[in-house]
Amino acid sequence: MNTDLECRQTDISEFSIATQLELTDLDADRRLLDLPGTSLLVFTSTGCASCRWARQALPGMQLPVERLCWIDAGHNAGLVTRYEVFHLPALFLVKDGHFFGALHARLTHSDLLTAMVEALLRPAEELP
Repeated sequence: MNTDLECRQTDISEFSIATQLELTDLDADRRLLDLPGTSLLVFTSTGCASCRWARQALPGMQLPVERLCWIDAGHNAGLVTRYEVFHLPALFLVKDGHFFGALHARLTHSDLLTAMVEALLRPAEELP
């Protein structure tokens, strides 16, 4: 017999990206190279209203990714420099250890899907 809480948890998991990782300057490269499947790499900052919105909205979007990888831009200057992050939130696509570049899209489901498809059509590169 399912309780209301169990039903709500099931419903939420059907519409969310279950795996979310917090990456840092110290572990991002190794983890991104080793992770199978598609990762959406998202640079955010606590002082950024759009970033706070992205942290709430992206996990609930049904995107074709295995995980969201969050990077706090304020605490990881090395990654910010290497990925040439100039605005926040900044999104990048990594698949099976290969870099498919930045996603330049509004944070809507349809715009992100389009940007992801376009990114995967580009030649893969090494991580920055």
